[in-house]
Amino acid sequence: MLEAIQKLLVNLVKIFTAPLIFIGDIYISLSGLFQLGIYLIIVLLLGKLLKNLLKKVILLKLGIDKANREAISTIFSYGLSTLGVIVILQTQGFNVSSLAVLAGGLGVGIGLGFQDITKNFISSLNLLIERPIKIGDFIELENDLGFVEEIGLRSTRIRTLKDSHIIIPNSMLIEGKIHNLSYDNFQGRIEVDIFVSDDSDPVLVTEAVLMSAYMEPSVLQEPPPKVLFLGFQDNAFKFQLWIWVNEIYNQPIYISSLQFLIQHNLHKQGILVPWDNFNIYIHHPQNSTNLELSQNIILHGLKNYQSIPNKPLSVRDLLMQVTYFENFTDVELRKLIEVGYRKRLKPLDFLFHEGEPGDTFYIILSGSVEVFVEKINKYLTTLKAGNFFGELALMLGIPRTASVRAIEDTILFAIHAKGFEKILHENPELAEVIVQELGKHKEELSERQNQLRKLGLVNIEEDDKNLIFWVRNRLKILFNL
Repeated sequence: MLEAIQKLLVNLVKIFTAPLIFIGDIYISLSGLFQLGIYLIIVLLLGKLLKNLLKKVILLKLGIDKANREAISTIFSYGLSTLGVIVILQTQGFNVSSLAVLAGGLGVGIGLGFQDITKNFISSLNLLIERPIKIGDFIELENDLGFVEEIGLRSTRIRTLKDSHIIIPNSMLIEGKIHNLSYDNFQGRIEVDIFVSDDSDPVLVTEAVLMSAYMEPSVLQEPPPKVLFLGFQDNAFKFQLWIWVNEIYNQPIYISSLQFLIQHNLHKQGILVPWDNFNIYIHHPQNSTNLELSQNIILHGLKNYQSIPNKPLSVRDLLMQVTYFENFTDVELRKLIEVGYRKRLKPLDFLFHEGEPGDTFYIILSGSVEVFVEKINKYLTTLKAGNFFGELALMLGIPRTASVRAIEDTILFAIHAKGFEKILHENPELAEVIVQELGKHKEELSERQNQLRKLGLVNIEEDDKNLIFWVRNRLKILFNL
């Protein structure tokens, strides 16, 4: 029995040590393959361990961002693993140049079987070095949106907004068309198509939709929201709202909030909103490829919207009460509304302090503010919904003469100097209307002119004793007319 066992062991040793294949001057046996396999596994494990050590400890302490940490650690791991394999082969007696010849011969036969693996591996190197897509990017792939979580040897893992995962071969990311929504940053644009019945007031719709955009805290004020009138479709007017946000990946939350706000403001203006469909698109500044996320919303106007109680003040009607704009057409008023923006104040919030630049004109849409002189703590007046102020400071470029703060929750419509300059360039005759209207208040103008002289804000070439000429020159200089 013992002899049989010994004989079996001898035979097994012969099997494991018997040459299977010769490469150059050396031979490979089963034991050699087993030993080589153990060494290779150790090298790969060490490479992975080093990758995690670099990515999660060393590079993190150096303050390198997540995408660069992933790229550096992966490339370093690839390089170390390759070097380790070469060293092991050399220490085991393999001639690397002989292996290259063998690989060249075998490559003809097995090239077709490994070409996809090779292509994806090379693609992963391209992704890590050129970085058209990097770890943490928010991308659109066909009908899916998600974050790039890992770029591996063969494939890339993407986590979608639904918390599922998509595995994409790296070659598809290199060869295909990928919409990277966060190439430089996560700022992006959301577009909302809105259809209203053709008996609706376009200016009123513009007001309500813009008000909705400014009521959403996540919407950026620069670039400002825009409402486009795109034309006519099936007995309806077609509008489109553009908004910009800092975190485009949160767009479902923004969309939901906007839907509530649009419905609320259109209803308050007397426009019935039967929720049917909604078209939403997301855009990134570097790419205008769009994605339809849902369907259309049809907004039907009511002819008799005046009958609705608590109807908010219309910016258009308030602008027409301002002498300078009273002869504007609806088209011109709509442009004025578009260059303006909404500003919300909480109780005791300051809008501005005396002495600050007078670069904005305001109309109170709701709430109230108090005007007072801080230096002497003197109350001047209270302004309520429908009142406007700051136009003189804006048009003459003079500092504020008093401070303004909110008494209650207040919403203001504001026109900044840049927007006002745009209107003056589009309506050159408005400048002369302003000159003639301001000329009716000679005492106040004279006081303002003297104030600017004391502050050294009046150039010699524009310091005309004729107040009409002075105002005209002042407008030309301030607004590049």
